[in-house]
Amino acid sequence: MSQPKPIRRVAIIGTGVIGASWTALFLANGLEVVATDVAPDAEAALKRFVAAAWPALQRLGLAPGATQNKLTFTAALVDAVKGADLVQENGPEKIDFKRTLYRQLDELLPADVIIASSSSGLTMSEIQSACERHPERCVIGHPFNPPHLVPLVEIVGGAKTAEDTIQRTAAFYTSLGKRTVRLNKEVPGHVANRLQAALAREVYHLVAEGVVSVADVDTALCWGPGLRWGILGQVMLNHLGGGQGGIEHFFKQFTGPMTAWWKVLGNPELTPEVQKKLIDGVHAEVGSRSVDELAAERDEVLLGLIEMRNQIGKANKAKVA
Repeated sequence: MSQPKPIRRVAIIGTGVIGASWTALFLANGLEVVATDVAPDAEAALKRFVAAAWPALQRLGLAPGATQNKLTFTAALVDAVKGADLVQENGPEKIDFKRTLYRQLDELLPADVIIASSSSGLTMSEIQSACERHPERCVIGHPFNPPHLVPLVEIVGGAKTAEDTIQRTAAFYTSLGKRTVRLNKEVPGHVANRLQAALAREVYHLVAEGVVSVADVDTALCWGPGLRWGILGQVMLNHLGGGQGGIEHFFKQFTGPMTAWWKVLGNPELTPEVQKKLIDGVHAEVGSRSVDELAAERDEVLLGLIEMRNQIGKANKAKVA
């Protein structure tokens, strides 16, 4: 069996926040990127984003041959995907739009070109149903924002996605330094967004019921469990929570209290009144800081955490060697 050709040229469809961030990451890994978007001023906005993201990517380490000059832009979809080894699609979360686009891509692209969608909620089975020629090369490659910094990518195949497509996609993202998780079943919202949604539901409930302010619930999260979640996942933290007895002891000790809390978790409705309470609380917490200032603060802390985790990972590998 012949080996699949390496991925050196990526087509980006849609250059909003996610598409622009993917573009920066691909360029930082030495890839050629051809981007397309029909929005006014899309090319200029994309180049501004990449230039602003470049110092952070330099801190994390650029691949040989990485340069912003490998980015080209065209308004024509046909030109953007010509010669692409992989397409990263970042269009609107509208199933009719996706199906129309994927029907076009299926007709335009050779059979061995992967079409990956950044969709955060739609299933690939729904999307690829429009592909009559090669639905097997379509897959969800859902990143976490911003993709050029946050390593997570969720990989989800549809009913007609080939196992080889999933393996090739995972290998590609991993080669960029991403951390991939594979979903064995399709579920709305995939995994990470569902976890966020479960937490957000209780946050909104506690604020709506007057238990805590917006600022204090955010403090409770980011200065408590949020710090630990940046290091280990929930199940591993439960293992540590069991002390020397590990996860087995944790379940013996905490199954009762934990399941009792589950029974009284909230199920709030985001009424106009509840939304106003949350909005007012956010603005009080934000103060005079702009969205750009908050994003810069987030990215700086993210960079520090990623750099530290990379250092520890290299040290652990050295010990094993």
